Amino acid sequence: MSKYKFIYLVAAAVVIAGTACKKQLQVGNPNSPSLSANVTSEAGLSAFTQGATYINGFINGDGWLGSTYWSLNYGYAELLADNVGADAANQEISVVNVPDLVTMDDGTTLANTSPQIPFLRSYNTRANTGAGNNVYYYQWLNMYALNAAENAVLAKTAIIKLPADDAATFKAWAYFWKGFAYSNIGNMYYSGLIMDEYSQTLDNGTTVLSNHYLIHDSIIARSNYYYNLAITTLGTISSASAYSTVLGTLIPADFQSAPHSGVPTIAAWIRNINTLLARNIVTSKISPFVNGNLSATIAKSSASVMTTADWTAVLNYAKNGIQAGDVVFSGISSTVNPVFSAGSGTVAAMTTGKNTGKTFKITERYIQNFKTGDARLANNFNTNTIYKNPNFTTRWSLIDGGTGAPGVISYGTLATGKYELYYGASYEENALMAAEANIRLGNTDAGLAFVDAVRTYQGAGIAAVSGTSLTAVQAMTELTKERLAALFGRGLAWYDVRRWGWPYATSNGGGRYGNTFVTVAGTVFTKTTINYNFLDFWDVPADESQLNPPGSGSAATVNPNF
Repeated sequence: MSKYKFIYLVAAAVVIAGTACKKQLQVGNPNSPSLSANVTSEAGLSAFTQGATYINGFINGDGWLGSTYWSLNYGYAELLADNVGADAANQEISVVNVPDLVTMDDGTTLANTSPQIPFLRSYNTRANTGAGNNVYYYQWLNMYALNAAENAVLAKTAIIKLPADDAATFKAWAYFWKGFAYSNIGNMYYSGLIMDEYSQTLDNGTTVLSNHYLIHDSIIARSNYYYNLAITTLGTISSASAYSTVLGTLIPADFQSAPHSGVPTIAAWIRNINTLLARNIVTSKISPFVNGNLSATIAKSSASVMTTADWTAVLNYAKNGIQAGDVVFSGISSTVNPVFSAGSGTVAAMTTGKNTGKTFKITERYIQNFKTGDARLANNFNTNTIYKNPNFTTRWSLIDGGTGAPGVISYGTLATGKYELYYGASYEENALMAAEANIRLGNTDAGLAFVDAVRTYQGAGIAAVSGTSLTAVQAMTELTKERLAALFGRGLAWYDVRRWGWPYATSNGGGRYGNTFVTVAGTVFTKTTINYNFLDFWDVPADESQLNPPGSGSAATVNPNF
């Protein structure tokens, strides 16, 4: 493999933006060191690492109606999955998820005169990026900035004299976040770049380009490499105390005080990584379940189909993945130097409140995932107002903080320090991957037991489905509904519906069937068919492909399957 350095887009994002702090993360602090800082001590490296990770990876470049990676890019995930709708023009959130055709119960149709694929491609230009209209740009920007930041951390760790366990902790941190960055590139884009060197020449204004694009499967493989390297590196640490002390300086204080956050033990961090390794398998491939058909096929897809071996690997990772009591990577907002704001830093924040005044609106398609009597529905959503839009008229709003039902999860609040943002994996995600793997491997009741466990964990209060002799099709229906309901706002919904085949054209075996749809006239349909016909893996943004044209032997930068 040839050696790669920074790409132009990443260099611009990282060098221009301030990245670190003194003792704690100082968002927007003009005195913060940049990636060119002369870090010479462990304390300086800790501050540099924390700021480089959280600011460059999740904040810089996402100043829109929201304010972070978790409001915009996670917002795209919820939009594309039809969990939320939007009609603001910013970053094309009003059109990114409009399906080609909706067919109502009575045969009437609603057609999109500007289908998603050609429309989004028409905006994939540098000029449109500058105007805030290129949806392909943001995930690429954030994740390569995060990757570049961790390259810098590794370079600086190598030149600072540190105790062995301290150095290993810094390295494991950088490897972990590089795995995370490559995962999000490989899961979203048709092709990407391997960027594994930090070049000091960039500090002097020199841009060194790499132009060997690799297919998304190769990017996922690189993510797996770094996740496993993080595990191996954690295994070399002999002092749990030294490890905890260093790691405590890398995670912002606000991100150590959420209900499920803190400083994970070495064993817990490894379990977090195992869950993410399982995620990489599940989200990068397809396992169609269309219109109740477990044997559905998609005629034209950019992803390979999950095999029995794949599901077995997922189940093995999940068995060694996050447990209910484990510390995970989550955080809350704060009144002082917040990593994300309570009012605009997450999908939940952009959705919470009366639907008429929010950027994102809960859709009827999201609500249909809850079963009758589910306490999560009653605790989180009301029908006090109707928001009319031809594509997603909705009767539902997300209640700020919920109604206060004891033991029931709240999906959104605008109160500072109350909403828990999961920016890594979670117990629910791990359990539901174990559920799906079991169902796909023929262990239906074992899979349903995990579905029940998640519903209990979130306080759903509905009857168990395990032990009720459900068929595999019925079990998968329970699973798909539960994943979409339980994991709202965690950046996974698009990957889920894509792998189940729903966003593909009905002519290619895709589509979503039996949906609730409300017209602007107020007619409620409950069996609509939706032909989304979306692009499954996005094209490389023009800011990269034009400034850094593909070299010989590169994979395509425009998805050739659509």
